[in-house]
Amino acid sequence: MLNKDFLIIMPGTPSKILQEMVHHSTANKNYSIVTKLDNLTDLKNKCILFAIELGDSGINIELYKILEKIKLSGTDFLENSVGAVFTHSNNELFTRSAARQIILYANMAGCSFPGRPLVEATGSLKNFTTLKKISNKSYYNLCLNSCTDLVNRLLSFNITPIKNPKILVLHASNWKTSNTLMLWKLIKKNISSKNIKEIHIENGTVVDCKGCPYKTCKHYGEQTNCFYGGIMVEEVYPSVLESNILVLLCPNYNDSISSNISAVINRLTALFRKTKFYDKYMYSVIVSGHSGSDIIAEQLISALNINKTFILPPYFAMMETANDAGAVMKNENIEKRAKSFAEKILK
Repeated sequence: MLNKDFLIIMPGTPSKILQEMVHHSTANKNYSIVTKLDNLTDLKNKCILFAIELGDSGINIELYKILEKIKLSGTDFLENSVGAVFTHSNNELFTRSAARQIILYANMAGCSFPGRPLVEATGSLKNFTTLKKISNKSYYNLCLNSCTDLVNRLLSFNITPIKNPKILVLHASNWKTSNTLMLWKLIKKNISSKNIKEIHIENGTVVDCKGCPYKTCKHYGEQTNCFYGGIMVEEVYPSVLESNILVLLCPNYNDSISSNISAVINRLTALFRKTKFYDKYMYSVIVSGHSGSDIIAEQLISALNINKTFILPPYFAMMETANDAGAVMKNENIEKRAKSFAEKILK
């Protein structure tokens, strides 16, 4: 357990299946459990499992009280802790959105998350359909086994500093007008590593994923290839494999990441068929013209940490608001905060 106490946060009234998910995955393990806000005190240096019941509505009032306390207790409230999440809903909705919100709140308070830190149980358990295609087990048993695997990975997880990390930066913006790129320049000048590679995903260079059949995708992936080829195969795939850290520069376009970056993430699926990314870290620089940087951060958490297994280190995103070109440079203490973010990456 790497000298971290194991804590389960399970607010509200858990369903039978959520109780079984927790019971099955924690057999023969020592842990303490918190069900009420009043008992939520020291969350530093812990292995934390959030076990969240969402019922029919998708709303867990006690969870929101806990998230409020996490946000208001300072950026070091979960310092040196590592987290994972179980969610259960009585229908097919809410399990993913609740999880990524929990992860973002905890991450902003200093908590890291291993790759694939979520087991979600929808009402039908059909979210385990892909696993069932390669297994004879029932949805129910696949759910319980996934829970056990996640808890074991949680308790053994540790962030190991990397000397002279290889950093891959992906962006799709214009250097002359992009506040996001201007902010990245401030951050970059405080990074001592010379192993930084930047790839500009220009318009028209990446064909989005067309959803090839699993066998087709796996066939190309095993050759570190993709049916649609192009810059993804020639430049992005090799760079991802060589890097230790992925940094995504993401301006907010209509409360979404840009179409080019979205296409890159989608096309990583073929590479992912062959190579998982459990040993790679992800960071992001996000700038919104008005608001909504948290929405972009949650999209990246869902796509790359939950789905594609990238490690989510503490404080993974630097989020700013800036509208007119160059406005980000006028944000309060921007150079100091950019330097602090660079130091986080190097840690």
